[in-house]
Amino acid sequence: MARIPGKGFGFWTLTFLVVANMIGAGVFTTSGFTLASLGDPWIVLLAWFVGGLVALCGAFSYGILIQRMPASGGEYVFLSRAVHPFAGFMAGWISLLAGFSGAIAFAAVALESYLPGDFPAKLPAVGVVVLGAALHGGRRWLGVGVQNTAVILKLLLLGIFLGWGATSIDWGSDSTRSFQTEGGFLAFAQALVWISLSYSGFNAAVYVAGEATSPLIVARALVTGTAVVVLLYLLLNAAFVLGAPAAEISGQADVAAVAARWIGGAGFEFFTRVVISIALLTSVLSMMMAGPRVYGKMAEDGVIPKIFVLREDRVWPAVLLQMGLALLLIFVGTLQELLAFLGLTLSLTAAVTVGSLFFGKRVRGWAALPPALFTLATLTAASLLIVHDPGQALGASISLVLGGIAYRLTR
Repeated sequence: MARIPGKGFGFWTLTFLVVANMIGAGVFTTSGFTLASLGDPWIVLLAWFVGGLVALCGAFSYGILIQRMPASGGEYVFLSRAVHPFAGFMAGWISLLAGFSGAIAFAAVALESYLPGDFPAKLPAVGVVVLGAALHGGRRWLGVGVQNTAVILKLLLLGIFLGWGATSIDWGSDSTRSFQTEGGFLAFAQALVWISLSYSGFNAAVYVAGEATSPLIVARALVTGTAVVVLLYLLLNAAFVLGAPAAEISGQADVAAVAARWIGGAGFEFFTRVVISIALLTSVLSMMMAGPRVYGKMAEDGVIPKIFVLREDRVWPAVLLQMGLALLLIFVGTLQELLAFLGLTLSLTAAVTVGSLFFGKRVRGWAALPPALFTLATLTAASLLIVHDPGQALGASISLVLGGIAYRLTR
């Protein structure tokens, strides 16, 4: 879809899109599973810090990519042009199955686990996906307006949570004590792959780059949004893993709510559930906005049916495709199964995409350092995870095989 001169997405809309994509289900669910694996709250925080540095390197690298190839479509466009159309198709296929559909399902299911009240199973998750499709399948200004307002509200409420938590946590309590696990270096690598899912939205703005005011604005939004989220994640996770005894939150999907109950009682837990529900809602809305842009670009190139091409007066076919796949995954996967599948699959895709900077016109000097660090760190963590738990590679392998078959059929 061609950009309308003077009416493209600006810096703040793009930055909010990055923040909304990143602050999703991962940060509110991962630390419980990570603590069960690592056994020490401080090592969990170290993992989040390392993951944040890797994400900043990734955001810088994607900023270089979007200035070289200023078009909507993300990894699909980058790999199609820099490596080979097959590589681009596989990236678009993974976006279709995991990058957006799987991530939307993950956020929607997590929202259901945090939402205050008692609802029929799957109903809240289905409802929020349908809402996202309704907002972004129509007029662009409506979806963007709701999106930006919700992100501002989310940041304000998270700020209140952090302020309340900082004054209420007993920093010298038993919550900082570790417990024995089988942990080790391989477990730390597994934690990094899981945590990478929480940081994976750092590239969100590239999916709508063709509708942005300029590629440079996109690059700045990527780095700014990521830096804000890294700081916020470290503060949030300090409250989560230090606010309650480690044994109480270990392995818990609703780790933030459990920690909130220990910090401030039932009232603070209810407030936290409301805040996180709003945060997860904005995550779903932002991905329902970004995902169809990838499928629209694939349709323009003829690798999927032309009906999914985005036009100013017709974006609903691609949005409905996104909605249908997300709803399917909501009904077939659990929260932890989606976490394992998404973390590994999206890590590998991002590593290959950033690695494409070293094809053809290569990056030089200091500019090559962030892409090299991101690619090396991501591939190392993913490889160690596969060694530690080979079963987690199953979902990624099946996706790649199905993608190869689909590519042959489209040829």
